[in-house]
Amino acid sequence: MIARTLPLAALMALLPVPARSCTRVVYLGPGGTVVTARSVDWTEDTRTNLWLLPRGQARDGAAGARSLRWVSRYGSLVATCFDGCTVDGMNERGLVASMLYLAETEYPRPEPDDPRRPICASTWAQYCLDQYASVDEAAAALDQAPFFPVSSYAPDGRPLSMHLALSDPSGDSAILEYLGGRLVIHHGHQFQVLTNSPDYDRQLALKAYWNQVGGAVMLPGTGRPADRFVRASYYLRTAPSGGGGTQAVACAFAVIRNASVPLGQEPGGPSPTLWRSVADQKNRRYYFESTFSPSVFWVDLAELDFRAGAPVRELELGPAPAFAGAAAARFKPAAPFTFLTVPWCEAKP
Repeated sequence: MIARTLPLAALMALLPVPARSCTRVVYLGPGGTVVTARSVDWTEDTRTNLWLLPRGQARDGAAGARSLRWVSRYGSLVATCFDGCTVDGMNERGLVASMLYLAETEYPRPEPDDPRRPICASTWAQYCLDQYASVDEAAAALDQAPFFPVSSYAPDGRPLSMHLALSDPSGDSAILEYLGGRLVIHHGHQFQVLTNSPDYDRQLALKAYWNQVGGAVMLPGTGRPADRFVRASYYLRTAPSGGGGTQAVACAFAVIRNASVPLGQEPGGPSPTLWRSVADQKNRRYYFESTFSPSVFWVDLAELDFRAGAPVRELELGPAPAFAGAAAARFKPAAPFTFLTVPWCEAKP
């Protein structure tokens, strides 16, 4: 195993430094407490807003005429980037989906007779929130998925090369990556931390190395994905294990803030953290914190109307959200956003 055979310098040399970066952690506490936190790191304003998406929404995969089509079984509260890609969110059953950048992603290139339907990567997380109530259900279904993702581009020209993390109120997790055109799934409660490059097997090798080294005396401190993975894993492992409710949320915030990247990084280095979310999956509460705002606000899913036929609603955040505390009442009816689409015909086998 890499972690047992390579010195640290050699191991670190294997790890690329992407310009886009994020971190995701899952805190497991007593009495069914599960809290998922994530950061979004990008070089420019992601124009993020929050959306209430009711059940019964007809959607397609935004990948051309052959796109997969579906109707949402569950309502969800989601955070978008560029109002064209669901990058984070929690559905009414407590399933959380978090998309993170992965430069090594290679989506499938199907043969002409491939029976699967394409979906744009911008819709991948939304499909999971729409269709699944648990990680176990999602992992089983996605292993035999009737679709394959196809890349698009963010407005800054960066391809949507992503891996997807799922978690649910049982504490179960799954990490989904497309490597060499094949879906790789890591499924289990132990997969609590995810950053960006490299692929997840090598992230786990790095964790095994640092578990031997220990973290009480020394931890890597840069904004590189590998360093953030090590710090988040260590502080998550040493967080108070008896924390439920408010303490669990505080622990999750503490870990994700420690793995965040300050503003002002050097060109070509890790992108700065723009915002963080914390999803309390037991109590169905979604917290949001902008780097550019001094306050945290939250949305109780119990206060949202997810019934089929209810209006789509949006909470516009702007570059610096100027509110704090409970925010469910601030959502306003809005036309559904349009997912980023596949810009060329490779979506059509």
